[in-house]
Amino acid sequence: MRTKRAICVLIVTMFVASVPAQGKENDWFVYLGNKTTPKAPRKNISAAEALAPLPLPATPLRRTERKKPPQPDYLVGKVIWGESASFVDSGGQKTEIADWNLCPTDMEKFVGNGRTMDLAYHWQNVNLNDFHFDPKKLPALLFSGGRTLRLSQTHIQALREYVLNGGMVICDSIAGSPYFYESAKKIFLEAFPECRFRVLPADHPLYHMLVDVAKLIYPKDRASKGSMIKAGAGGTKPFMEGIYVGSRVGVLVSKYGLGCGWNRDIRRLSGLRQAAYYDIKSANQIGLNLAAYIVGYAEVGLLEGQPEVFGLADEKRPTDEFVFAQIKHDGVWNVHPGGATALLTKLRRHSAVRVNLKRVAVDPEEDDLSSYPFLYMTGMDDFSFSPEAVTALRRHLDYRGVLLINNGMGLSTFDRAVRRELAKIVPEAKLEPIAANHNLYNSFVSIRQVTYSPVLAKNKPELKNRPYLLGVTIDGDLRVLYSPYDLEAGWLEAYYPLIRGYDSIGAQQLGMNIITYVMTH
Repeated sequence: MRTKRAICVLIVTMFVASVPAQGKENDWFVYLGNKTTPKAPRKNISAAEALAPLPLPATPLRRTERKKPPQPDYLVGKVIWGESASFVDSGGQKTEIADWNLCPTDMEKFVGNGRTMDLAYHWQNVNLNDFHFDPKKLPALLFSGGRTLRLSQTHIQALREYVLNGGMVICDSIAGSPYFYESAKKIFLEAFPECRFRVLPADHPLYHMLVDVAKLIYPKDRASKGSMIKAGAGGTKPFMEGIYVGSRVGVLVSKYGLGCGWNRDIRRLSGLRQAAYYDIKSANQIGLNLAAYIVGYAEVGLLEGQPEVFGLADEKRPTDEFVFAQIKHDGVWNVHPGGATALLTKLRRHSAVRVNLKRVAVDPEEDDLSSYPFLYMTGMDDFSFSPEAVTALRRHLDYRGVLLINNGMGLSTFDRAVRRELAKIVPEAKLEPIAANHNLYNSFVSIRQVTYSPVLAKNKPELKNRPYLLGVTIDGDLRVLYSPYDLEAGWLEAYYPLIRGYDSIGAQQLGMNIITYVMTH
């Protein structure tokens, strides 16, 4: 009731066009910070000045991969949006609040929490009207709020370019408001119409960067018929949704509140009957991993955001050149943009194999596959093939075509989907390990041992540095090759924290051997 009385005497200062009052939505327009006066962020850099590039990992992490990321200067910007207001309560006390800053100390405590792990970085407030949208200067942006998020078309397009170029956008529904949550998802689906939001799986790196987050606590629902998750004594799984851009999360949305937990004060949420949020410990565990993820995947974002450049000779494909045809599907099908071109460039440089550097994307449901004897597919999460695509891929294999499948990031969700969908395409066959003496491992270079990423070597000691590929044999020929651990990341020679895959040398050798094998058999 105090909030509703305060609304009657608010004085509104607009950042955007006025929006008609909506009682239920305005219940979320409430101060959620503590009484501590927040420290101001570091002074914003003017447009004429430049920051040094974000420092990035130069050496592999220890086998445990709990090494602290290097220290950037500015890590995240908190975006100014919406309305601001002055509330006078029944006691005559005046409180200043704003849609974008309902919890004014969340960023201060977020970076302060990082400093407990010696992660010394800074934050700043960002006005999109004069923001540079350069991820090299500021790798992440945070939108925080409780009411409907509204952005101009100009800003939506600029944010799209920012993310595609390597930046990350984080949306925190600070108290679990459905208004902010649904509007944030709507805006970024508009920005990325070719994508959809996907639930991050439990083995995603974001949940394991510095601390392993398996179960978190959501405070119990205070409403008799609320929609909030009710956690048992042991907690429940974290719930984060993201839009993937390449292999990284370009847009992250938290349906349940993080900011008040970062603030270490959730008492003010008691007035919101439908509030849905992580407890203090859980929010700060996610916060630590989120900060490390922003830093650790900054280099990946910049690298995968580069356009693929081809020579004029590669635009027209001679019939005697190897063509890298990549399958599009309804999952994340383009995990490591530029990876194929990087591998083909090395193969062209170091072998006599005639290759075309222009990667071709094909849809098995709609495109003619007959001119592509080699098909490549990768992904990170669940996907499924239509009956038409299943028929086309089966025909491709029957006509002596080869299909190479790569598990991007080595995640379990994609592995399960691969095995399920392959059972539709080749129900009479099964995936089996390719023998160590198979010609595949000698077609270009002799491969006896490889190096796996630290987390994979630790979790799968039984691999013993031997290459591990699975295959399906049809009529005596190896037609399907599947790598359960990421090959393509190694083709790019970037550092991917907590990836389950091969190092660059092993990945490149295996990739060149596979192409050479396909060309000669």
